[in-house]
Amino acid sequence: MFYRGNYADGGDGREMGAKRQRVVEQGSSFYGTSPGPSFMYNPTPFGYVGQPPPFPVVKLRGLPFDCTEVHVAEFFHGLDIVDVLFVHKNGKFTGEAFCVFGYPLQVDFALQRNRQNMGRRYVEVFRSKRQEYYKAIAGEVLDSRGGSPRRSVPISKSYDEGKDTAEHTGILRLRGLPFSAGKDDIIEFFKDFMLIEDSIHFTLNSEGRPTGEAFVEFPTAEDSKGAMAKDRMTLGSRYIELFPSSHEELDEALLRGR
Repeated sequence: MFYRGNYADGGDGREMGAKRQRVVEQGSSFYGTSPGPSFMYNPTPFGYVGQPPPFPVVKLRGLPFDCTEVHVAEFFHGLDIVDVLFVHKNGKFTGEAFCVFGYPLQVDFALQRNRQNMGRRYVEVFRSKRQEYYKAIAGEVLDSRGGSPRRSVPISKSYDEGKDTAEHTGILRLRGLPFSAGKDDIIEFFKDFMLIEDSIHFTLNSEGRPTGEAFVEFPTAEDSKGAMAKDRMTLGSRYIELFPSSHEELDEALLRGR
């Protein structure tokens, strides 16, 4: 089951795919004023006069052990998620995660989801701090070195993790797409390559909604390797992550969405 839509991401320029590296390097300065009309997204212009705005992060506890970034995005539907960091201990998911938003005001809306259900479990949402988030990132690095290489759930991966050494099969996985993106937008994004609509596959969740991911089949493995130069570039207002993939991963993803 494939998703096909028209790209109409709007003109408010909200950045939905900022990378963890940028969050760490730039701190709270990664978010700025959104020209969109919604009070839900615009930071209050006079709320933090004379002091820097708080870092927009919350901590979640009690997550299902098969939780993914897509589930968190659905749980906080309507909010701009910059990063989701799942917390592990000895290679096992703890049921906790940190979620960074685009603007400080969105933390207040996120806290309203406290004790709401994700699947059959209710999730606790707490206000957190930048230092706790950074400490969790450092902990994940240490845990990944000393823990099991096979994680119990998908977690956010570092951008450059394994990309340079991965074998190319002609297939790339795209992550962070606008939910309204269509095949024409993907073709335009990779306009330097000869793509046809049948080579583009959007993935859907169990409810038939787009996940923000897609698979693209290139004519050759050399083409997909060359297309990696588009990694971290924007489509509309979103940063797009590119990962070398395979026919097996593509088939599995499409079966899950049927």
